Amino acid sequence: MGNMQGMMQKMQKMQKDMEKEQKAIETSIFEASDNNNLVTVKVTGAKRIVELEIKEDLVDPEDIDMLQDLVIVTVNDALAQVDKATEQRLGKFTQGLNLPF
Repeated sequence: MGNMQGMMQKMQKMQKDMEKEQKAIETSIFEASDNNNLVTVKVTGAKRIVELEIKEDLVDPEDIDMLQDLVIVTVNDALAQVDKATEQRLGKFTQGLNLPF
């Protein structure tokens, strides 16, 4: 019976540690820019855009499609950073548990 109680305590500690790590991720800011630094986006770990900067040089009324594509690629890069950080920081809690999900 003591073994079961010890395992429950370890699980509760792991849950608290995971919650703490998740909050740290959610409050972190991730930044991405295109290769020429014409579009810069900052997102929170909760995947909310908090800042979007577009350099004036990029704005061409004749080529809105390029601007839209560049913004989408840059935002997706920032969101991918959130996913990677989440996997790295929370994955350590589930390593070796052989969970079905």
